[in-house]
Amino acid sequence: MRKDLVKQPLVSVIIPTYNSDRYLGKCLESLKNQTWKNMEITVADDGSIDKTLKIAQKYGCHVIRNSKRGRAEAKNEGMRLSSGKYLLFVDSDMELSLNVISECVELAKNHPRIGGIVIPEHSLGDSFWVKARNFERSFYSGSVIESARFFPAELAREVGGFEGNLVFFEESTLPYKVQMGGYDVFARVKSPILHHEEDFQLLPWLRKKSHYGKTLQTYRQIYGDYSRSQIGVPFRLGLFCNYPERFLCKPKLALGVVVLKSLEYFATTLGLVSSKLT
Repeated sequence: MRKDLVKQPLVSVIIPTYNSDRYLGKCLESLKNQTWKNMEITVADDGSIDKTLKIAQKYGCHVIRNSKRGRAEAKNEGMRLSSGKYLLFVDSDMELSLNVISECVELAKNHPRIGGIVIPEHSLGDSFWVKARNFERSFYSGSVIESARFFPAELAREVGGFEGNLVFFEESTLPYKVQMGGYDVFARVKSPILHHEEDFQLLPWLRKKSHYGKTLQTYRQIYGDYSRSQIGVPFRLGLFCNYPERFLCKPKLALGVVVLKSLEYFATTLGLVSSKLT
């Protein structure tokens, strides 16, 4: 091991994948270029049939085959097999700016009551809907809508990781469990993640939301008031109404947010109803 890495805590980066060959290389390249060098990278694959696994192997990643068990369980399996002091969960279509991991580690080291760290996200894409999503996301800073991605590994394992039987808001289940243990999960770093959404299409997105809705009832039952804050229309509207001038200064994007969220709620409700009928 290089001498300059000996004093650096190991960070385990876990990437769930499924047919992710378009952007996975960019994601892994951004990890390779991080200012923090002591890391291990695990790709937890859910049955890809494209070039995802070849790309992962090219970059020397540890690959876990997790065929058709879902994102939450893929991330849990990556967590169980990791050996780092810290865990970072990243999606395959994300690029990390250079200092993301360094900032996360320094923040966690200096504040022992931090149990999860939020990394700001910016959507990349020229379509109107991507711009509307990026505008929407800018109002969620510091709220329960955002979910931490960086965790002390021991703490994440102690609370049992993500809720394995959920797809609806599964990314929020680990931060919630950590928060219930009395830890801060809303600490933030400045360096962002760039989320590639150039391929965003409305109908596939709404079909995905409908699929998520099939586990909405289970999520509500387990997470109670926490889930109602995340899901509730009044809560979301309140986040926009807190900054009315900023929201309305871009009327086209504001209208896009309203239309998109309405369609998402409708699609999610359809998924919920279909789950009750089956």
